[in-house]
Amino acid sequence: MSILTLFVLIPALMLPALWLARNDNQVRGVMVVGSSFLLALSIWLTIDFIQARAGGDTSVMLHTYAIDWFKPLNIQYAVGVDGISVVMLLLSSIIVFTGTFASWQLQPMKKEYFLWFTLLSTGVYGFFISMDLFTMFMFYEVALIPMYLLIGVWGSGNKEYAAMKLTLMLMGGSALLILGILGIYFFSGATTMNVNEIAALHNIPAAVQNVFFPFIFIGFGVLGALFPFHTWSPDGHASAPTAVSMLHAGVLMKLGGYGCFRVAMYLLPDAARELSWIFLILTTISVVYGAFSACVQTDLKYINAYSSVSHCGLVLFALLMMTKTAATGAILQMLSHGLMTALFFALIGMIYGRTHTRDVRYLGGLMKVMPFLAVGYVIAGLANLGLPGFSGFIAEMTIFVGSFENADTFSRACTIIACCSIVITAVYILRVVGKILFQKLQYPHMDTVKLTDATWDERFSVICLIACVAGLGTFPMWASKVIDSGVGNVLSNILTASI
Repeated sequence: MSILTLFVLIPALMLPALWLARNDNQVRGVMVVGSSFLLALSIWLTIDFIQARAGGDTSVMLHTYAIDWFKPLNIQYAVGVDGISVVMLLLSSIIVFTGTFASWQLQPMKKEYFLWFTLLSTGVYGFFISMDLFTMFMFYEVALIPMYLLIGVWGSGNKEYAAMKLTLMLMGGSALLILGILGIYFFSGATTMNVNEIAALHNIPAAVQNVFFPFIFIGFGVLGALFPFHTWSPDGHASAPTAVSMLHAGVLMKLGGYGCFRVAMYLLPDAARELSWIFLILTTISVVYGAFSACVQTDLKYINAYSSVSHCGLVLFALLMMTKTAATGAILQMLSHGLMTALFFALIGMIYGRTHTRDVRYLGGLMKVMPFLAVGYVIAGLANLGLPGFSGFIAEMTIFVGSFENADTFSRACTIIACCSIVITAVYILRVVGKILFQKLQYPHMDTVKLTDATWDERFSVICLIACVAGLGTFPMWASKVIDSGVGNVLSNILTASI
């Protein structure tokens, strides 16, 4: 059995342990122990991967393991990781760990909440380690289904509407995915569902690829907030509880970009080259539209949700540019955005828990009464707008430099338009920071004197995320080296495959 199976086994063991927990302290204990093991495992895996590559191991995937699951359809439980998978597992573990502390005081039904939260994380981990298309799809669904209850029961605002909208749109994307996966399987010869084995065959006709590529790309793109299928995201983020927003925006949306790259573009390379211009237009719109939409919002969560639409659109945009620099930037952006948007949603949830409002018109002067949370919000905002020294700067610069490597006018025009989002991002971030933290309180019915600053568990969660955002921005080369081989392998298949 591969060590990777522990990423699924540990959450699976946490579920009965949570069910047997008799009080809140036992629930917290299970979550802290389980999430700590997962974080330690992901750190060990990252170090082991770096050492293996430094030692000359050039295998496409490491820690591979496969066992037949359903032989008639060649379905296997097949796992393995490359550099892209490794950093996504590390990101997921960080978000689950910090999300546990961000939900330390959650009420009511803490045990039930963490049960569904753990099930969601099981799907996320399983998705990133899967090499079999059907197994990957199964874990994808496991990650999506708990969102309905987590938002519908523990959410806020118009939570029933948001939960139903999210579920229907993502299930619609899943319907497209299963059609695309079956198309890939049967037209590749119906001999295997292993992603790398299908990619090596190069036997899917170009005309067939052009039919199924939109199914796969849009199916995953719905989760990646691809315009115009992004509308579930702001409502879902706005209504979700804090840790769910952290995991949702920080990790779950990354399944979309990962799936587009690993499945749609890797297995259907001719269609990726032929149809990329259509989706480049849509992703360029996502980048700019998301940033402009964030400028006119008054709810802190909606602002960050539309910002996520813009940043996740930038991931898909960079992948479609199909240069190694841009694709590396896309994975760095997935890692960077996951960390900083988790930080944002954690801080917003903490502010909302004290003020009982997320409306920027009703907030002001928070720097005086909750300085720790206010400083954390400033740091998150600076990382979001791409200030040098933080992860956002490294990721965005790599994307734009890599995208501009394409010499054709269309690609460069799209790149220039996407670059404009940097200026727009600065507008809405600085506007919000100035208003809620430094302006005088305009609505006297909110008694800010009674507001308290972050508790120890909240401080721990925020400090961990800030350290990760600053660490990645200051020392990005280790991540770039980890990602390099995985990106190179996928792009090599895309750019050299020919039917």
